[in-house]
Amino acid sequence: MTAAPADARARKRRLASPKPLGKLLPLLRPHAGRLAVAAVCLVLAAGAGLVFPKIVGWLLDSAFMLRDRGRLDRIALALLAVFAVQGVLNFVQVYLLSATAERVTARLREELFAHLVQLSPGFFTERRTGELTSRLSADLALLQSLLNTWISELARQLLFLVGGVVLLTFTDPHLTLTTLAVAPVIVAAAIVFGRMLRRASTGVQDRVAEATAMADEAFSQIRTVQSFVRESHEVRRYGALLGEVVTAAVARARMRATFFGVVGFVAFAGVTAVLWEGGQRVLAGTLTAGALVQFLFYAFFIAAAVGSLASLFGHFQEAIGAAGRVFELLATAPVVAEPAAPLPLGRVRGAVALDGVTFRYGPTLPDVLHDVSLHAAPGEVVALVGRSGAGKTTIASLLPRFWDVPAGRVSLDGEDVRTLSLTELRGAIGVVPQEPALFSGTIRENIAYARPDASLDDVIAAARAAHAHEFVERLPNGYDTPVGERGVKLSGGQRQRVAIARVFLKDPAVVVLDEATSSLDSESERLVEAALEELLQGRTTIIIAHRLSTVRRADRVVVLDHGRVVESGSHAELLAQDGLYAKLYQGQFREDEVPV
Repeated sequence: MTAAPADARARKRRLASPKPLGKLLPLLRPHAGRLAVAAVCLVLAAGAGLVFPKIVGWLLDSAFMLRDRGRLDRIALALLAVFAVQGVLNFVQVYLLSATAERVTARLREELFAHLVQLSPGFFTERRTGELTSRLSADLALLQSLLNTWISELARQLLFLVGGVVLLTFTDPHLTLTTLAVAPVIVAAAIVFGRMLRRASTGVQDRVAEATAMADEAFSQIRTVQSFVRESHEVRRYGALLGEVVTAAVARARMRATFFGVVGFVAFAGVTAVLWEGGQRVLAGTLTAGALVQFLFYAFFIAAAVGSLASLFGHFQEAIGAAGRVFELLATAPVVAEPAAPLPLGRVRGAVALDGVTFRYGPTLPDVLHDVSLHAAPGEVVALVGRSGAGKTTIASLLPRFWDVPAGRVSLDGEDVRTLSLTELRGAIGVVPQEPALFSGTIRENIAYARPDASLDDVIAAARAAHAHEFVERLPNGYDTPVGERGVKLSGGQRQRVAIARVFLKDPAVVVLDEATSSLDSESERLVEAALEELLQGRTTIIIAHRLSTVRRADRVVVLDHGRVVESGSHAELLAQDGLYAKLYQGQFREDEVPV
């Protein structure tokens, strides 16, 4: 019961540290040359800005005290030259920083995506897709703003602050003390409000991620939403989450407004004090009007710099939170890791074995498999049968090592799958799922997903073998026809045949068949069955049988019940035993159907 508060305190401490931003340095190192040039331009541009008040002071004294027209003209031209130089320097600095920020953010986004797609499926069962999408978009957008604008603005305002203080001191040390008297108040406000802003900003980003995840889920399940007429419900859910976002954002805005109001008042109260005291000195004749204006410009520079730094401080808290979340994902170690020294697999024969496998999906969850042993010889077709939840799909997921077993051994050609390269292991296994997963590209791209370098002839040959060429050639754009997101523009049978063609192109030694015909009409089922007959020839096949009529193609049937193997044998042998398989089989057929 005490762990949660401790975790919360640890999280706050973690958020309070700017260390996550330090992890950006390795990404910035390749761009050190550009950043150095940008830094030099930034310093020179800030120097030009700091020269401006001094020149204005000379200009005013020339006009009001010396009344020297020639000097006035020369100073005005010098001021224009300063602004021109500053404009060029600002252009170079902004361009270099913006281009670098784009490249660094793109690389970080690519690294994060590459890391996420290599994590095991177990990670994605714990995280919502929309949340991860938000990390790739919103959080990295904050880091892009940090690199693109906030760091350079921070450096510029610090230069204005330090330079302004130094030049003020040379102009009039006493007035400088009056100007800086407000600094402790501003620093204290920045520390107090900064911590509050950091927590508030993190809360806003977390709520935005929740809303994004909910919208992503609704879009991905739009047919279910509409078939149950739940559009209004989803809108209300999304509105409620947006309400939480707005509430958190308004609270953050209130903190920011209070912070900036306090800082602005204190800073410009100092300017007012300087103006009053400087005015007295002008009246006393100890300070020229030009010197006072010069001093006021520097005081305004300092006040503006303090205000900008206060704003940037809040932005930096947001960036720290975003960096923490991004690098937390990057630090997530894959549960299923590549072996340090993978064994070469060589030519795969297709011998599959599970020996004494016990498995659960989480440390607090019950066992799904209990001491399961199962063997499939090269070229053998083995059907897994059992009630829902018996562990059939789990076994199919263990073969390509989507999860690792805590007890027992899963092997391919006698080698423990944990000792094999994931690329070689998964390259040797083809999966035909019950609901095929197509991408939003063309039919050709979806089939060639198995082998991106495949020629069009190879793709067509695979489509012919899967009995998909017949419908593809009737489409307006043939193999270049877009299939829509998740293949929505194709029928169920067409999607399944495209998925089978993809496995044909992969040419695996082992095929896992997750009841690919269970949701198809009779005509589509006939075509898919014909495609599967060709696909399974000469390959070791594990069939996850939801409908027992499909087990007739199997050489052997393994019956699972509550994660245990309870029966094994041929279709005829198991029917003769009159055990669980016979009961399941008889329960799926009417009396007028004749079992074969």
